[in-house]
Order: sequence, then structure tokens, then C-alpha cells
Amino acid sequence: MRNRRHIVLIGPMGSGKSTLGPALAARLELGFVDLDARIVADAGCSIARIFADEGEAGFRIRESRALAEALADAPAVIATGGGAVLAQANRNAMRAAGTVVYLHVDADTQLARLAFDTTRPLLQDGDRAQKLAALQAIREPLYREAAHLLFDTAYLMPEAAVAALAGLLASDEATHP
Repeated sequence: MRNRRHIVLIGPMGSGKSTLGPALAARLELGFVDLDARIVADAGCSIARIFADEGEAGFRIRESRALAEALADAPAVIATGGGAVLAQANRNAMRAAGTVVYLHVDADTQLARLAFDTTRPLLQDGDRAQKLAALQAIREPLYREAAHLLFDTAYLMPEAAVAALAGLLASDEATHP
């Protein structure tokens, strides 16, 4: 796609970046990079531990570094963390390096997908629905600013979503070579 450049998946937690990314990469015959997994591997500890030790600011520095490294590597499908769009430099770098796809999901689906997930530092305390809504209010304009394409993941099973997304990317490539 786009001369075999990166496909960068952005969107809120629970939108399907880490679920759809590997299957999309396989379908497009590209490598796959999960930025959160890369950060964990590089740090030698969990994201929750990074947040506890370094705060969100420390995590975001690690995230920006991991993104820059992934974008410098061979073309791949890259699943970002939900907050990777917070830095203007990250948004610019993603757009310049390939096709950015905003995986959109409605609040109810997102909440259902994250109902049993206890690994998200930003969801540890308080009302999850309120926290997710607050994060989305801040990040939604940034996702839209960064994205070349928007893809709704709420109503498709993963295999169907990957097929539809691959078709959308092929159509975009045909329209914007």
C-alpha cells in the first residue's frame, strides 16, 4: 500500500489495533509491530510498572521513541497505543511514513471489550465509562487529524474487519497512488 509504506493503526483502547494488526499484516504480507509490546520488551517491565515508576509522561517519551524506531524500520503494520496521537510530532511522523487508519469504535462496544481488562493504567480507578469518554473527548480530534482513513470496528468480527480494511486500503491506494 502507498508504495509499501507503513500502515499505522490508531484509535482508542479497545478499538482492535492489537487484534486486527497481526491479521492485516499477514494479509498484506508485511511485518507487524505492536508498540506497547515493544515498549514492554525494551523496558523489561509492564506498562503499569512504567506508569507507576515514570508516570504517564515517562511512558509517552518511551512511546514516541518506539514509534520513531518502528517508522524507521521496514514497512509494517504498526499498532500504536491509544495515546500515541497526543504528541504533534508523532502525528506528523505517522502521516509522513505511511497510511494512518483510525480504528473507530463506539463507547458501548469499547466498554464491553475492556470490561475484564485490568492491565490499562488509565482505567485503574473510578468510573471506566467516564474515563473513556474523557479520553475520547481529548483524543477524537487528534485521531481525525492524524488519519488518512477512518474504519469502524464495532460491528464486524475480526476476520471480516481485516478483509474489509484490506479492501479499503487497496481502494485508497488505487485512488491515491
